[in-house]
Amino acid sequence: MLLEKDTKSDDRAFAELIAKEKIRDLVHLYSRGVDRNDIPLLRTLYAKGGTDDHGHHFSGTADDYIEFLAQGLPHMHVSNHCVCNHLIAIEGEEGYGEVYAIAYHLYPDGQGGTTEDIAVVRYNDHYVQEDGRWKFASRVVVFDQRSKRSVPNPAPFGPPEDDASHKLRSRIFARGPRA
Repeated sequence: MLLEKDTKSDDRAFAELIAKEKIRDLVHLYSRGVDRNDIPLLRTLYAKGGTDDHGHHFSGTADDYIEFLAQGLPHMHVSNHCVCNHLIAIEGEEGYGEVYAIAYHLYPDGQGGTTEDIAVVRYNDHYVQEDGRWKFASRVVVFDQRSKRSVPNPAPFGPPEDDASHKLRSRIFARGPRA
């Protein structure tokens, strides 16, 4: 016996699948924006009135958070956010997510040395649609584990703006806002 096709249910499932994939892109673009010091890109990822809470590092408006990043990222030797698990719930025009990630940072310790900072985090996100795109309404970072240590002689590094991925043909790898 053939099952009757439920077109409305299939349409809803397909729309939810597309929404989840667009939200995954949003999360990956955030990681890329931070790791490649792409402030113009980061400015496009938060909704109007959006907020970001990075615990004792920063808590406030998304605009202020991006300014905080703009001041600090140029001094970061290495920033690498690896997204692991990502659960997403879609509820109409809103979405909620929990993103497991590992954040690796290498930065000056202020005393002539270098600090390696590895954090196992979870982003608790609230997403909204704005101007036809999914954006962060809020991000709250939970630090599950963190390890900091001095690194004696880190390998040489170049500015994230010179990254070879910017030369790839697809627009997704270019710097700046996405259409």
